[in-house]
Amino acid sequence: MIRAAGLQDIDALVAIEQRCFETDRLSRRSFRYMLTKANAATLVDERDGVMRGYVLVLFHAGTSLARLYSIAVDVPCRGQGVGRLLVEAAEQAALDHDCVYMRLEVRRDNEDSIALFRRRGYRQFGRYEDYYQDHMEALRFEKPLGSQLRPELALVPYYEQTLDFTCGPSTLMMAMKALDPDLIMDRRLEIRLWRESTTVFMTSGHGGCGPYGLALSAYHRGFDVEIYVNDESALFVDSVRSAEKKEVIRLVQADFVEELESLPIPIYYQPLPMAEMKEKFDEGGIPVVLISSYRIYQEKFPHWVVVTGFDDRFVYVHDPYVDYEKGKTRTDSLNMPISRNDFERMTRYGKSGQRAALIIRRRGAADRLPGA
Repeated sequence: MIRAAGLQDIDALVAIEQRCFETDRLSRRSFRYMLTKANAATLVDERDGVMRGYVLVLFHAGTSLARLYSIAVDVPCRGQGVGRLLVEAAEQAALDHDCVYMRLEVRRDNEDSIALFRRRGYRQFGRYEDYYQDHMEALRFEKPLGSQLRPELALVPYYEQTLDFTCGPSTLMMAMKALDPDLIMDRRLEIRLWRESTTVFMTSGHGGCGPYGLALSAYHRGFDVEIYVNDESALFVDSVRSAEKKEVIRLVQADFVEELESLPIPIYYQPLPMAEMKEKFDEGGIPVVLISSYRIYQEKFPHWVVVTGFDDRFVYVHDPYVDYEKGKTRTDSLNMPISRNDFERMTRYGKSGQRAALIIRRRGAADRLPGA
């Protein structure tokens, strides 16, 4: 019988963990967190009062992505189909949470688990070197939980931001790399782009980057850019309280806009509709979009993501931020499926509902579009 685990099961869960794994074991404290605070489901297979195995699934807030975080079948119970039952239960739990994709990592030398996942329709889409405590490589697998939901995703490479305030440069690097495979994505470029694009102040700590500075950075590196903002007011001024900081943000934006007006970079003072964004993506443009992070991270700060694909129900994005404190890995931040309605709501930041998006293209690509 498959059932949800409770605090009364921690002793049995820890015992199975100890018997099944030599490294990377979940602790008693970790199980307690997963059962009480995490956005997760922990399911156990039990027969005649004996726990035969468990599976732990994490849900990514604000997206339709689930992650099979851990699965274990007790040693005496292997070969009885327990693993298959647990994976099926995990997939159903994901569907019950409106998730349409399941992802996971598995040790390269765990042949039984790899075979199980392949039989269940999982496909390998990447790997992590030196992932486990003993330096073993991890293979990354995913499965669409509805065959009709398989998108044709753009081959946008992934880059993880290395500083709390460099989501803008990191997303811009991903977009530029998709268009120019020779571009080198590294921390040096990440910080240089931030220096070029920063608004100086934003929320607390170091300033983030706005669309105008990012657009200039892309243009000066040989890319064409279109800018979409919903009005001409200064972005992010409501994120700071000091009148002096507000004035600095306005001055920075005015300086960026003055330079932009001397260049062939169109600024459209209107939101970019979803249908038009998809059309531009299909034509070869890469959208870089400002969102409010609240629906994903429950924190109200502006955040940049890069769009990697569309299907009838979802927008797929690379998020440069990986929330390691909540047990996330890069796998959770790649091609994140977000329902179109949710994404539309995310693309409004602050009380005034500020919106901003960039379309990055190869230089001159717009001139070669059909009908251009």
